[in-house]
Amino acid sequence: MSFVSYSFIGFLAVLLCLYYLLPKKCQWPLLLLGSFVFYAFSGSRYLIFLVVTILSTYGSGLWIEKIWGKQDAYLKEHKELAREEKKAYKKIVTRKARAVLVLCLIFNLGILAVIKYTDFVLENLNGIFGTEFALHHFLLPLGISFYMFQSLGYVIDVYRRKYPAERNIGKAALFTSFFPQVIQGPISRYDDLSKSLFSEHAFNPQDFFYGLLRVVWGFFKKLVIADRLAPVILTLTEDTEKYTGFYVLANIFFYAIQLYGDFTGGIDITIGVSRMLGIQVTENFDRPYFSKNIAEYWRRWHITMGTWFKDYIFYPLSVSGWMLKVSKWSRKHLGAALGKRIPVYLSTIIVWFATGVWHGAAWNFIVWGMINCVVLLISQELGPLYKKFHEKVSFSNTLVWDAVQIFRTFWLMGLIRILDVYRDVPLTFRMVGSMFTTSNWGALTDGSLLELGASAADYIVIAIGIILMFIVSLLQGKKKIADRLEEKPVALRYIVLLVLILAAVVLGAYGIGYDATQFIYNQF
Repeated sequence: MSFVSYSFIGFLAVLLCLYYLLPKKCQWPLLLLGSFVFYAFSGSRYLIFLVVTILSTYGSGLWIEKIWGKQDAYLKEHKELAREEKKAYKKIVTRKARAVLVLCLIFNLGILAVIKYTDFVLENLNGIFGTEFALHHFLLPLGISFYMFQSLGYVIDVYRRKYPAERNIGKAALFTSFFPQVIQGPISRYDDLSKSLFSEHAFNPQDFFYGLLRVVWGFFKKLVIADRLAPVILTLTEDTEKYTGFYVLANIFFYAIQLYGDFTGGIDITIGVSRMLGIQVTENFDRPYFSKNIAEYWRRWHITMGTWFKDYIFYPLSVSGWMLKVSKWSRKHLGAALGKRIPVYLSTIIVWFATGVWHGAAWNFIVWGMINCVVLLISQELGPLYKKFHEKVSFSNTLVWDAVQIFRTFWLMGLIRILDVYRDVPLTFRMVGSMFTTSNWGALTDGSLLELGASAADYIVIAIGIILMFIVSLLQGKKKIADRLEEKPVALRYIVLLVLILAAVVLGAYGIGYDATQFIYNQF
């Protein structure tokens, strides 16, 4: 059931009515039922994967907490133990808890690996060794990477004793399956989401209005901008012999806009629906196309994914026993300056490899992750030079220079991201190279762009949509749009909502040649 479908609108309308009409104690059980119904629309057979994740993480959380509880009770009962004895006992208990955690991680990630990566491994084995392993063509359960990472984060936090395990299996199931975010995030943390997810909520007209406004804004970005650009990008990507040179540059720009409209539009719908229900969901974007460098970009883009990899992979790797040994060896044999960087380099490489693999079982995603890694590490190493440059050059602290940095980062990220469009790594590099070897800039003015699946009217609508997104992002920098609207007359607020609804309905891309059924990040 896609967010931008009539079935979803009907489903949401019925759910909202029941949510506020039934007794408040029924709200979270209703959300659980609704979440399972919502997910079942993607294919009831895939519910088994969701249920397995719920049961395994729920059980592991309770098991780990029980281990910690026994430790606390034992130490409380045996206060006479010496410090070293307590330390030795804690070490044994920690190993038991860690074993349960590792078992849970291997089990769940093993399921994900088999479904998502089996064919990728077999294809490469066949290509390298000339074997003929049959491919299985497993269909990826909708949103499995998102809900699995969210659930595993919960178990890791219980192991770290950040909060106690959830004892109510229904609430644990709702945390994993909450329908607005189950298919494309954000990847929430239990202690953040549970505060409002399991609470009782009275109908709040203000929350409902601003939630609806954000949902409609998400529809606008998805249907009016992203889906209208989809056939253009498809045309440019399918005929790579014809559309080289300037067309590759156009494809980079168009895909950057499409992806932003599509992904942030989906997240707007997620956050908006949640707010209509009185539930607070973590923001996942912070105006990423205003970033001045790649590090800043990744702090602003898909925020919850970045923080997940940082908190659960990068930091644990950096301080792990074997990494500390690597650091010690590096300092001794490579010198203090380089030695202290090696653990950071290795952890960063592993994280970005994992990020690439998370996005998809294909070499283009792995190469995409590694290029991001290399650029980030180079930028980090050149940091002192950048600082000296800014200190000596006066214009480096001006709005013009800020604009130059933003422009540079936008195109750099777009260039790396084009691997997601052409999918084939050698082909991608050939297409990028054609920008410097093929001179067909006349396509910008000779009407060739009108032959790509979009009319002049389409481009005008897209341009207006881009300008509107830019203005909204610009205004968001100082104060949230919702807070700005709150200061305006009630009539103006509803006029804004009505205009957005009409724009999404009238200007949205529907019909033959347009696919308004799937969001790009659903595939992950």
